[in-house]
Formats: sequence, structure tokens, C-alpha cells
Amino acid sequence: MYHFKFYAPTKVVFGRNTEEQLTDLVWEFGGKKLLIHYGGGSVIRSGLLQKVKDQLDSSGISYVSLGGAVPNPRLGLVYQGIELCRREGVDFILAVGGGSAIDSARKLSEKDMLAIYQASR
Repeated sequence: MYHFKFYAPTKVVFGRNTEEQLTDLVWEFGGKKLLIHYGGGSVIRSGLLQKVKDQLDSSGISYVSLGGAVPNPRLGLVYQGIELCRREGVDFILAVGGGSAIDSARKLSEKDMLAIYQASR
């Protein structure tokens, strides 16, 4: 049996106009650079993604974006996100949208668990 510790704090904030709390949440967790992870379609059409970006821009919080979240996160997208986070120095992942974005963001935050497992063998 392999021994390891895993810690992935998650906070889900959901509801009407919760994007207005974004700056406070980022500062609460000490975030310096965000990855905004979203699916597409409705989050763009509704204007929510733009509201989130506007909040971050007005607060001076830097971010990068990764769209394309789908149900049952695709490994390729997860690895693309992990690489983007490493390259850009991301320390805060923000899922914007529904369950698919949240699921993918959780996988991104776990980093590369398969590589960690294989390295321990």
C-alpha cells in the first residue's frame, strides 16, 4: 500500500449575483493569479463570464481562461489546464458555470494524480 496525503480545499458559492463576491473570495484565499475555467455556451451568452472578468479587471487581479468544460472531464483538457496553471503561475482556480466546470476545476486542482501514483511505484 502506498502512503500519501491529499488536501484540496474547495469552496462552492452559488446563487444570484454571487459573482459580486468574487474579489473578497479571492483575497480570502490569498489568490494572486486565477484560472477561470468554464464550459462555454450559456456562461458566455448570459454575460456571466464577462461580469467575472470585469470584476477581476477592476480589482487588478490577473487571470487566464480555459473554456471547454464538459460532463465527465476529459483527460486531455485536464492536462491542458494543469500545464496552463504551471506555466502561468496560477494559484487559484475559479469554476464559472455549472457542474461540468466544477468537476473539471476539481480535477485541475488535484494536479496530476496519475503521475504522482506512477512515480511512487
